[in-house]
Amino acid sequence: MRNKKVLEYFTIEGTPGGNQDWLIEWDMNRGGCAAVTACDLCMLLSRQKRFRKLYPFDPNNISRDDFIRFSSIMKPYLYPRYHGIDFLETYICGLNDYLRSVHSNELLIEGLSGNVNYEIFSQAVINQIDNNFPVPFLLLHHHDAELEDFFWHWFNLAGYDQSEDGLNVLTVTYGEYKWFNLHRLWDTHNNRKGGIIRIFERTVI
Repeated sequence: MRNKKVLEYFTIEGTPGGNQDWLIEWDMNRGGCAAVTACDLCMLLSRQKRFRKLYPFDPNNISRDDFIRFSSIMKPYLYPRYHGIDFLETYICGLNDYLRSVHSNELLIEGLSGNVNYEIFSQAVINQIDNNFPVPFLLLHHHDAELEDFFWHWFNLAGYDQSEDGLNVLTVTYGEYKWFNLHRLWDTHNNRKGGIIRIFERTVI
């Protein structure tokens, strides 16, 4: 039995999401991947009325210039460090600070380490996408040299395709879509793994 879902991601100049290569500030151009994923997340969610305040420009008419300006707004909260943003907690603190700055309390942000059991990890990815949230993913060192472009890198997951052959996920980074087997991304053969950011809508009582 096959189960598949792909989020309706925004495009800029015909390519999906924001592109780190567009960023003018040298530190963001080299190490702004965490901020880029957060920008994409906020831009996508701002298309829904209840999350409109997450993005200061028009979410239905996104330009390269607006993305670059937004990345500069996000930079103080998720600025590049010497070793990058290599802990989930750093990302969570930065994103929460940004949410507070725009007076948004609709979202709860949590991390899920890549060190958890794969079944738990994969189900969390599926649940997030089923709930229409992109999934910021941190990949650190990996034994698979073919994944070198994703080493020490944040990117978003925007879809999944589950079949008897396993679970594939759709990555978005540098203005490109790429499908990968999720177990392959998760199985780094390193003791210290990255993980994912999970987003939940707060329940109002």
